Amino acid sequence: MADAMTIRDLIDGGNPDAPAILAPDRPALTRGGLRDHVQRTISALAAHGIGRNDRVAIVLPNGPEMATAFVAVAAGASTAPLNPAYRRPEFEFYLSDLNARALLVERGSTSDAVAVARELGVRVLEIESPAAAPAGVFTISGSADGPPAPEAPVSPGAEDEALVLHTSGTTSRPKIVPLRHRNVCASAANVARALALQPDDRCLNVMPLFHIHGLIAAILASLHARASVFCTPGFNALRFFAWLEESDATWYTAVPTMHQAILSRAERNRAVIDAARIRLIRSSSASLPPQVMAELEAVFGAPVIESYGMTEAAHQMTSNPLPPLPRKPGTVGVPAGPDVAVMDEAGTILDRGRTGEVVIRGANVTAGYDSNPEANEKSFTEGWFRTGDQGVIDDDGYLTITGRLKEIINRGGEKISPREVDEVLLDHPAVAQVVTFAIPDAKLGEDIGAAIVLREGQQATDRELRDFAATRLAAFKVPRTIVLLDEIPKGATGKLQRIGLAGKLGLGE
Repeated sequence: MADAMTIRDLIDGGNPDAPAILAPDRPALTRGGLRDHVQRTISALAAHGIGRNDRVAIVLPNGPEMATAFVAVAAGASTAPLNPAYRRPEFEFYLSDLNARALLVERGSTSDAVAVARELGVRVLEIESPAAAPAGVFTISGSADGPPAPEAPVSPGAEDEALVLHTSGTTSRPKIVPLRHRNVCASAANVARALALQPDDRCLNVMPLFHIHGLIAAILASLHARASVFCTPGFNALRFFAWLEESDATWYTAVPTMHQAILSRAERNRAVIDAARIRLIRSSSASLPPQVMAELEAVFGAPVIESYGMTEAAHQMTSNPLPPLPRKPGTVGVPAGPDVAVMDEAGTILDRGRTGEVVIRGANVTAGYDSNPEANEKSFTEGWFRTGDQGVIDDDGYLTITGRLKEIINRGGEKISPREVDEVLLDHPAVAQVVTFAIPDAKLGEDIGAAIVLREGQQATDRELRDFAATRLAAFKVPRTIVLLDEIPKGATGKLQRIGLAGKLGLGE
């Protein structure tokens, strides 16, 4: 049963000589080789006193080492991937909030995370790939930083923590989402089942591996199905078709903006597409415009499977089915693992055709946020997790997302907490008031705007404010539009309102 599995169970079985992890210009790592590498990594972590439920932050570039580090650390401890693009203040927050026992980086890394970890007393572990080693194989060495190593802990079980990620909050700081082994293994099984993955399938991964989408849908689902995954350095439309040719992939998963970039270069790569053995394309993490879905299917001659996921569900909740069942453009499909329903504000489950909040429950769903009873009380009702998304289920059981009750900005699949941006901009000496909000965007779904009132007698340009934010925030969190106002429009109760602000200011129309 997937809901009783651990990561160790997930990588067991299958042909030990079959490829598991591949990468551009690298020898393949076999399934047996992956199991051996995982065991060596668990032993190396134990030698540093790292084991069951200990959180290890990972700051590595995309690629096979990030993939195997995720799997190996999760198999022996708890893995916490962080975006390498974070700035120093972000690393200070996340490493502290996680109470990380160790930080895993490349040997010689110049990331701000290293200096921050040393200041916080977090053990720094470095990985290095031996020359000509198979994709994803590395050795670990560690500094003398941190507390002495205790005895090696026992192996994690299905109820132990495997993966921990942060999700943004609108009225509080980002929340910690702990995912147990049973959560991530159940979700991997759900994706593999929805896509009918077989051992001869191969995923071309272009998703960032600090994101739940790539970690579960590309890496773990492939390994669960005893299939393989080709790990690229990250999305690059200019290199995508060369990777497609080298990988011999049967499918890939991406966010809509990536699909659109791929389509823009498809015509000049027709020979590669015609020779490829792509049997499906998956889209998730943001709404896929029906026009893009139709063009993808026409260009690749394969079905496009749109799904719906979130961190608290260890990624997948619903998915459009494979042929011969219908794919409904504009919907995110039918339940694909957990129970999915629509609930009103009072907690009553609504009939099909009625609009309300999307709620879920199942083996892949987190048991609750870490050390946040207030958030848990608001987010769970009678065992259902309230997603904060508004939707409606049609007579055939297909879910359409009609909006979001939460104010999280979904910029092409990257989730941004408006309050986090507010707090950074408010540190600028010229800023008196700021409200960060979503601006509708045809390509990204949403982009980031900020309405700002300057302090009396102070001056600052929108460019100066954006440059200031860029020193404190990852690039994808920096507002693309800053509007300087004498007064920010307020709602009927006098409160500042993010939702609808773009319309009031005439933006994104």
